[in-house]
Amino acid sequence: MTSGRRSLVAVGAFVAVLALVASACSSKSANPGATSSSGSSSSTKPFVFGMLLVGPYNDHGWSQANYEGGQYVVQKLGGPSKAKMIFLDKVNSSDRPSVKAEDVITNMISQGAKLIFATSDDFKDAIIAAAKAHPTVPMIWSSGDSAWQQGQDFQSDVHNLGNYYMKMEYGQQIAGCAAALTTQTGKIGVVGPLINDETRRFVNAAYLGAKYCWTTYRNQPASTLGFSVKWIGFWFNIPGTTLDPTQVSNDLFNSGADVVMDHLDTTEALVRTSQLAQGGKKVWAVGYDYKNTCSVAPQQCLGVAYFNWGPGYLKIAKSVMDGSFKPTFTWDSPDWSNINSASTSAVGFLNGTALSSTNAATLQQFITGLGNGSIVLFKGPLNWQDGSVYLADGQVATDSQIWYSPQLLQGIQGASKS
Repeated sequence: MTSGRRSLVAVGAFVAVLALVASACSSKSANPGATSSSGSSSSTKPFVFGMLLVGPYNDHGWSQANYEGGQYVVQKLGGPSKAKMIFLDKVNSSDRPSVKAEDVITNMISQGAKLIFATSDDFKDAIIAAAKAHPTVPMIWSSGDSAWQQGQDFQSDVHNLGNYYMKMEYGQQIAGCAAALTTQTGKIGVVGPLINDETRRFVNAAYLGAKYCWTTYRNQPASTLGFSVKWIGFWFNIPGTTLDPTQVSNDLFNSGADVVMDHLDTTEALVRTSQLAQGGKKVWAVGYDYKNTCSVAPQQCLGVAYFNWGPGYLKIAKSVMDGSFKPTFTWDSPDWSNINSASTSAVGFLNGTALSSTNAATLQQFITGLGNGSIVLFKGPLNWQDGSVYLADGQVATDSQIWYSPQLLQGIQGASKS
């Protein structure tokens, strides 16, 4: 089992893919959802890399964060004369049912791509197959555990595919703390996507952060904290297939929550929070994925836990260019000296305007504790939701025990299984 993102079932003709990716490389005005940086006018050809996005490149969430990470690479390598990004967005079975991700990758390579980023677990089968079909082309699956030799899904027969991901558990702990410092009802809700190891561990991390700050800084018993998750069934809304995230947000608020945490790729939970606040309700939200997510609900947003893909992607691109690329499993950490450093920190948390100055100071105290190791939240005693032991008293979780999370923790309301 992987702990990454999504599983794609798509069929399509290679001719259709050729047309789509050709359009992606032509002009932004021709197709704003599929573009690349311009080519080089110098005699030296630019370094070309390809990127597959599961959602819209401008979704204010997961896909936009990855897209801007690719733009960062182009910029830091010297601009369009030195680097070129080919990309196709909305590569999923709902938006592009006739497109096969593996064919998109093959076409990008035919256009000169020397590196491929597949930025979703939607692309697991496609990127593994493509890596086998093109063994000399370095590829990165921005998720998953295929290159983790100690992992449960190590692909020993694939030698050009690495994994790159971040320890967003820290970001979610910070997000949970911000929610707990703010709630007036003592009830926090999470709008969750589908259920897998990754989503469970992020909800677990958010709960641990919330519980710590509820008990430590607000001096409230853990038993009085309400923390629940409701899953929509996918990473973003697919009408007729998933639950409506706006309605799920309503359900959480109607159950007594006054802070909702968004764990989707998109921002419906924040938008709905803003609408309810305009109607007179005292409610807040915490964003996810993309650093500028709070812009959709600035008055109600407590902050956003976000991925900063650029620095990691840049290191990978440079390793391909200088011939030192190795297909490793990388689980990147925040830069604790400045978690919002655009050039060094893989995980960040930006405070929103709705977070009070007093709570912001307390939150910084919490962040400092996480960074210096004085606060360790994946530490026993902790039980799973069914009452079985997760971590014994004093036991600190290993990376594997965090990455693979078969259940939610005891104290969280919501389903652990699909």
